[in-house]
Amino acid sequence: MTKKPNIILISTDQQRGDCIGPEGRGVRTPNIDRIGANGVRFSKCITPHPMCQAARASILTGKLPYSHGVRDNGRDLDEKLAEAGIAGTFSRAGYDTHFIGKAHLSSQQTFEPTGRPECYKSAKDFAPDWRGAYMGFDNVQMMLRPHHHTQWYAPPEALHYEYWLDQDGHGRERWDRAKERLAPDTAHFQAWRSGLDAEWHSSPWIGDRAVEMIQAKGDKPLMAWVSFPDPHPPFLSPQPWCDMYAPEEVTIARHPNLDLDNRPWWHRAFVEDRAKPTKQGAEHNAGGIDWGQKGELTETALRDITRIYFGMISSVDHEVGRILDALEQAGELDNTYVIFISDHGEWLGDHGLLLKGPMLYDGLLRVPCLIQGPDVPASGVIDDPVGTVDVFATATDLAGLAMPEGHGRSWRGLWTGQETRDYALSEYEVDSLRSAVDMDLMTVRSARYRASIDMRTGTGELYDLQEDPDEMVNRFDDPAYRHIRAEHTDMIRARPDDVIPCAPRVGWH
Repeated sequence: MTKKPNIILISTDQQRGDCIGPEGRGVRTPNIDRIGANGVRFSKCITPHPMCQAARASILTGKLPYSHGVRDNGRDLDEKLAEAGIAGTFSRAGYDTHFIGKAHLSSQQTFEPTGRPECYKSAKDFAPDWRGAYMGFDNVQMMLRPHHHTQWYAPPEALHYEYWLDQDGHGRERWDRAKERLAPDTAHFQAWRSGLDAEWHSSPWIGDRAVEMIQAKGDKPLMAWVSFPDPHPPFLSPQPWCDMYAPEEVTIARHPNLDLDNRPWWHRAFVEDRAKPTKQGAEHNAGGIDWGQKGELTETALRDITRIYFGMISSVDHEVGRILDALEQAGELDNTYVIFISDHGEWLGDHGLLLKGPMLYDGLLRVPCLIQGPDVPASGVIDDPVGTVDVFATATDLAGLAMPEGHGRSWRGLWTGQETRDYALSEYEVDSLRSAVDMDLMTVRSARYRASIDMRTGTGELYDLQEDPDEMVNRFDDPAYRHIRAEHTDMIRARPDDVIPCAPRVGWH
């Protein structure tokens, strides 16, 4: 009987597609690059949604957001859909399924308790030794507050990482220490050199648990999602990672100024609303700071942000290397498909923007995507547009399981040369209660172009990424691009007709 392959999905949070070694921007990711050298790298992989929760629901279910109902953060995925997803499917096929790290598969900051472990108001109902099941995963080790834009809450308002951080009663001290800004300070409030010793940060904690999982592997094959919360803002990194990049050696945004005049209406509406005080309460505003603001993006500030961001990525890369080494030492690497992705990207100063929102520039839309494993050819680069919505279908295909119903398609045919792809889709119901504007924002990425259209007003943007890789000139209303606009509108409208009602809003994040 053929031995079933392991599936290890490694993800980061808010990592741009151009922020891995082969993209030439200067970030050093030798271990992520190993995956590409031993397998295939997809140069045009996009997120199905630019917000964490919806993007992750698509990875889990293999469905676009309008077909799993999570159209934005703060809307909870139906647990039946979750259990029919990648983890539940592999569990029912006899796999040992694990989730380690930041899940954000349910809302955290909610209006009322939701009864789910990731909800701030419900976490106390889950004992310290609770390990699942959750969203189809049989064994979970998660984080309740994966980022430092929140204040510390002592257990039992905690999950596995917070209990570990508070193992000797010093959790609050460590949490606050992470926010301590080492000298010399940076020029931007969103980025700093963290005072907490590296061993207490989340990336080593996740790496340790992933290595332990591999070392403890039994007879069952593994299906694991190892999810790092970095390099999501606020951008903080401990030594030595915070000092890995000198300010002058990082490549910063080439066009860091707001350029709203040649953009669709929602760009200005979103930017101007973000300048107002937040409407979303104090949970994500620790220390009285509105972490949703971009602040002043001077060249010095951008260099500081970018070098800390790169340091966060290199720290995760180190843990990726430990996972690969553990698989090799356990004799499992040759029988394991390792997939590396991010949930979505980050503006990082492009067009004068920081963080994320409904402006789907390449830095936000495109994510790193690499895979290695049995029969995956080495050093392949595939330029066809794909999406992280394909992960579920790809994993089941490679494991010899029945392909799920959904929008994802296996990548196998792309590296065998049996098929090609013309485009990939992303979709986002933008909610003015949370994001300043109400929109039905549909996006398509083809080999050469990116088009985003508000289907309610018919307004949009179209960029020729071959001639204009920085997306400076909107061609949506250019008569010379009329046929290109029509083609890409048809691609959007070709989306399967399996939309379900939007999940109700239960909170903000």
